Amino acid sequence: MRLWPAPRSSVGGGLGIAAISYVAVDYLRHISPTWHDRLQPVLWLLLIVIAFSRVPFYKHWVAEFRAVVPFVASVLFLLACLLFEALSVRSVTAALGLDWHRAIVCVALLFTLPFWKNISKTVAFLQTPPLPDPGQWFLLWLNEQLPKPWVELLRARIVGLHHFLMLFIMLGFSVLFDSVQGPGLGLGARYIFTMAIGRLLRTMTFVSTILPSARPWCAASRFQVPPYPHSWLQKYYTPYASDPNSIRQILQSDWAYAEIPEYPSDYQPNWGRMSFLIDFLRPISGERSTWYGLLTKAGGGCNDLIFSGHMLVSVLTAMAWTEAYGGFTSAFIWMLVLHSAQREVRERHHYTVDCVVAIYVGVLLWRVTGFVWPPRKSGRRVARLEKVQGRLIQAAKDSDMEKVRELLNEVEMGDEEGGEEKGLSRLMLTFSGVTVFSVLTLVILAFTWTSDG
Repeated sequence: MRLWPAPRSSVGGGLGIAAISYVAVDYLRHISPTWHDRLQPVLWLLLIVIAFSRVPFYKHWVAEFRAVVPFVASVLFLLACLLFEALSVRSVTAALGLDWHRAIVCVALLFTLPFWKNISKTVAFLQTPPLPDPGQWFLLWLNEQLPKPWVELLRARIVGLHHFLMLFIMLGFSVLFDSVQGPGLGLGARYIFTMAIGRLLRTMTFVSTILPSARPWCAASRFQVPPYPHSWLQKYYTPYASDPNSIRQILQSDWAYAEIPEYPSDYQPNWGRMSFLIDFLRPISGERSTWYGLLTKAGGGCNDLIFSGHMLVSVLTAMAWTEAYGGFTSAFIWMLVLHSAQREVRERHHYTVDCVVAIYVGVLLWRVTGFVWPPRKSGRRVARLEKVQGRLIQAAKDSDMEKVRELLNEVEMGDEEGGEEKGLSRLMLTFSGVTVFSVLTLVILAFTWTSDG
């Protein structure tokens, strides 16, 4: 039995036009910044005014009120997952030390030091080149085969993370126009909950095995961490990382037998109750920052964070549009997802495997959480259908299609309209205003917090 309403692309076709217009107007920043500066505020103001104008006529505020608790719980769960992810991103970069990441610096040492022959093995170990990626090779091959306009189209920065977030927000607000079946907060709760599960799975994946970044210079330019590895890695990884004989010996003995070289001690700032994070975040003495300040600087990290978080967001947005709205616009959003995926690989933000895994994980997660939101209502709907069954059959015999539509609408709305038909009471009016204001505030915060990925 279907737990989510069928696509309603036939109702309120303006939603698709609004979505495409938003992407097109925002892309003007690359083509004509002057027109972008003129049209974008007008489009935003128009969308906000139209949305607010529909608030008094929306008929599902009771359903929205019931969805508040799952929505707020999903937001809190997502924030907790994002905090865990930010801690892990900094930790995996800091664990091996900056020398493990600094390819460019090591190459420079190779040619500047007079005794470079004696340290060539050490330098080669410290370079940590990116992993071989057939997807990158394929895109470079396409550059040679396709006409230049097509290559430029593939390179174009048409959409980013904030575009997909905005497209979902537009989908959620479209319940006000009956383009998508409400409650909008229920759809939002499912989207946020699914994203939180995805971010949690992603973090568990990339902390399991540390992989080198597709951009070898990333860590040296963005992170200030000790150059030497963490004390655990000094004992369990570094002595056995490059010498085949030592690897063979540890396989035979299954024991960390090597002597640990002498390394400096890590800097220990006074973070009070949060001092337990020092061992994971590894600050340095020159970086006067709190633990929270270090997390805000983490950004997308400088290891390969399998799988891609940007692609997860884009796939969840496309799945939400496909299931709730459908039509040509959903196909257009899937095209944007694929374009965004090849750009992630082309610009070496991720390896191809990160994007492939993000696509099928996003699709599967969205299908799984369909059993969570929205809650089952089939039992109550069948009971209401039994009450009007006699009248519905008689209306069908009389060919009274208006009466049939009225009875089916009564089954669909249930007793919800009864409470709401008394008017948007003061409580519901207050709730609607607070809801719209709170969601817009969350939108602004989301765009601010995701500006760096």
